[in-house]
Amino acid sequence: MGRVAIVGVGQSRFVRRHEGSIREMAFESFREALEDAGLAGKDIEASLVCSAPEYDKQRSPAGVLAEHLDLIPRPTCCVESLCSSSSMGLRLAYALVAAGLHRSVAVIGFQKMSEISSTESQERMGRGADIQWESPFGTMMPAYYAMYARAHMDRYGTRLDDLARVRVKAATYGQLNDRAVYRKPVSMEMFDDPDSRMSGKVASPLRVGDCCANADGSSCLIVAEEELARALGGKPVWILGLGAASSSVNMTGRECLTGLTVTRRAAEEAYAASGLTAKDIDVAEVHDCFTIAELMAYEDLGFAEPGQGRELLESKETYREGSIPVNVDGGLLSKGHPIGATGGSQIRAIVLQLRGEAGQMQVADPEIGLVHNIGGVGLYGNVTILGR
Repeated sequence: MGRVAIVGVGQSRFVRRHEGSIREMAFESFREALEDAGLAGKDIEASLVCSAPEYDKQRSPAGVLAEHLDLIPRPTCCVESLCSSSSMGLRLAYALVAAGLHRSVAVIGFQKMSEISSTESQERMGRGADIQWESPFGTMMPAYYAMYARAHMDRYGTRLDDLARVRVKAATYGQLNDRAVYRKPVSMEMFDDPDSRMSGKVASPLRVGDCCANADGSSCLIVAEEELARALGGKPVWILGLGAASSSVNMTGRECLTGLTVTRRAAEEAYAASGLTAKDIDVAEVHDCFTIAELMAYEDLGFAEPGQGRELLESKETYREGSIPVNVDGGLLSKGHPIGATGGSQIRAIVLQLRGEAGQMQVADPEIGLVHNIGGVGLYGNVTILGR
């Protein structure tokens, strides 16, 4: 098995409502990734289309997008693991290339959340839980993560201010990201101001400012085997380690509510595959669908001991100039969360960092990056380690 690299990345702007079709939205990121790699469409030997299909009006979108992107009759298929779909797509693309079945594979993630109403979207998110034993009770994503937040507070003394600091950091960098939905500053004072939208209650203890928002968007990654990657003469970013795990769909089957076991297991696998540890990571993207999710990720990934993630925020160690910069593109809290495109966007952010092409968001000279992408409420977990 030869080495496998990411040779091209692309992302559309993430917006609250994309006026075009899913074909047009996917084309934006695909075209950018091809140009980035220095390839033509005919050079792509297979495609993986990643989305959460319950939000798609188009059934079996892989064939539709492959046709529009002029990728037929080459093989294509859909990949779905909820919010981690395009990270799982990268894992499968790696396997296809490493096995020698294809020299190049495009991983195309998309979601057009605006095609359905907010009420319909929440109902579908609820159905991400067990439809027999949990979702009939009205469980929704904010309520699930509120349980994690409450458990973390009870066990470790985590405070509302700790959660707010996550959003303040996200907004600091979201203002610099021209692909993000939310590009406005957020202050700690806004969480105490009853007239500020940030302080609005959602599911105690989570407030509006603690939650990311739905968005429309697409992402694309082009993966290639080593010989092709080197022949292109660009800046290949190598896939050093991949980890994936799953957990009980029912919360009653979870080992704890102060962290995600899928993160810990996927991280262990990725660290072992790469021969690296948490101390070797120079920059990271973590799945911050809610502020508590980022705090738990610090601890589950080994950046901090359990209960001490908040200290990284207080000391600004997870800011761009800190020892472990995290989500310096604004994260999901600023970019928005078009489910199938999210993992690809996170991976793109790290690829740009490792190439030194992240502009105002650039971390100083990173060599190793990590991407943490979660599906559902910790149902699926993917950790990807990349190196320049």
